[in-house]
Amino acid sequence: MSFSDLVNHAIDKKRFHSVEHYIDFCARYLEYIDTGLQARIVSQNESHYQFLQYRKEGSFNITRPINSRLMYDAVGFAKAAQQFNMTLEQLRDGHCPSDDLRENLIRTIYTLQQSIGATLDGLPAGKSNQARKVNGDLFERLIRLLIVSLNVDCVSGTMQVPIKDVNGIELFKSSYQHDLMLSKDNELKIIGSVKTSSKDRIDKVFMDKFLYNRLTDTALPHIAIFLNDVQRKKAKRENEYGVSATFLPGHFKAYTIKLNPLDGVYYCDIRPNMVSDALLSQHIKTIDHFFYSDLWELLDLQGQTLPKVAIRKEDNVGL
Repeated sequence: MSFSDLVNHAIDKKRFHSVEHYIDFCARYLEYIDTGLQARIVSQNESHYQFLQYRKEGSFNITRPINSRLMYDAVGFAKAAQQFNMTLEQLRDGHCPSDDLRENLIRTIYTLQQSIGATLDGLPAGKSNQARKVNGDLFERLIRLLIVSLNVDCVSGTMQVPIKDVNGIELFKSSYQHDLMLSKDNELKIIGSVKTSSKDRIDKVFMDKFLYNRLTDTALPHIAIFLNDVQRKKAKRENEYGVSATFLPGHFKAYTIKLNPLDGVYYCDIRPNMVSDALLSQHIKTIDHFFYSDLWELLDLQGQTLPKVAIRKEDNVGL
């Protein structure tokens, strides 16, 4: 598959209807970059990050930072995909996979999504906004497809929440759009946000929980799933590249303490301070914790009866 074929495939969201579609595309992309790159550029400040530079067919563009500790190569991915499918099967059957497979789960999800994001980085500069939108939409869809593959009801869409007065009389409905709405036994159990990065978005996730639970007088769990929180750092000199963090620890701590904590925050590429900081480490985990345990524990909590909330499904292709 040529680079133009990869780009045309990645930008067409209709081609991604199942987890297997993501796996197939990823395998093709990894095969391409195995021999088709102009260069691999090592980050100056965090050397496990690399930037991939395409050849002429990719306009010599340079990709987003790629964590080489998480991104599989073509050979490693072939085996990893088999393990990944086995893990999903065990989770679907109600079994807890071996802890040895946790790393595989994290790395596979990361590799699946970054293969799409890095491909879209090959688009001309004038199409960068379109690329970001497609990349974000496909990450949201990937997470929904993974959840649905476990036989869990999960959709994206807009909720019409009834707003009542002190006498319980409905005054009007308020609309809320969510990336994830998970239900079980005719009850809405979990509301979630899925973004490739928390940059410019973390405030909204906390506010969504606060407003929704205040308006509905519930304590419905709200979670957030992020791919990573790094971006390319502006080079001081030509051909000198580094990474910078987009996560705002001060904002996260302030909202957690003064507004309300989220019921789960998950990353594929977790930052060091999310592990070393005592408060952050209590609230932020790698994404394997969501699929191994937290998802099932949250689904067992009392939810909100679905008829009380009208949901209009959106972008649930193949679900």
